[in-house]
Amino acid sequence: MIAPSALENLKMIRTAARRRSLVCLTGFMGSGKSTVGRQLAGHLGWLHVDLDKRITEASGMTIPDIFARLGEAEFRRIESEQLVWVLNEAAETQRSRIVSLGGGTVTQPQNFALLREHSATLIWLDCPIDVLFHRCAQITDRPLFRDEASFRRLYEERLPVYQQSDFRVDGQGEPRHVVEQILALDVFPQVTV
Repeated sequence: MIAPSALENLKMIRTAARRRSLVCLTGFMGSGKSTVGRQLAGHLGWLHVDLDKRITEASGMTIPDIFARLGEAEFRRIESEQLVWVLNEAAETQRSRIVSLGGGTVTQPQNFALLREHSATLIWLDCPIDVLFHRCAQITDRPLFRDEASFRRLYEERLPVYQQSDFRVDGQGEPRHVVEQILALDVFPQVTV
């Protein structure tokens, strides 16, 4: 048998790399990262980690309280610290997991670099801004949701980073439909949708 060429080896490595055991959902506030993450993990039998929940558990405060009492800079520090903890735990245990990131997690350059270092597959739950605005206008615990103009401005600022994700799925449908789209990606071992 002839040994595979270097190019064939590279293709096999890339295919295997896409089938990762650390998948992170990203997207703007209201895109459904937590809900979809829970459902996706349940379908796969993987662990689900919600980074915002880890932040509240570690700090003993709600996210709005962290912003109000300590400010956004301290929130981002805690967020980065918890992301490191989650990624190190994933590397140590090698247990497959879905991580629901916060809306601003990947916009912090050190966090984006850390996710890449840990070979995380980033899936962007993309929704039209009007859908996101409608969803978030009904939720009172979003510290960065002040008014429509600042909401749209923050979305536009973050969009270029979300677009660097490995995959993009339409996040505006029912969560089960979003999960079906994600399962159809070339990321997971064969699963039944």
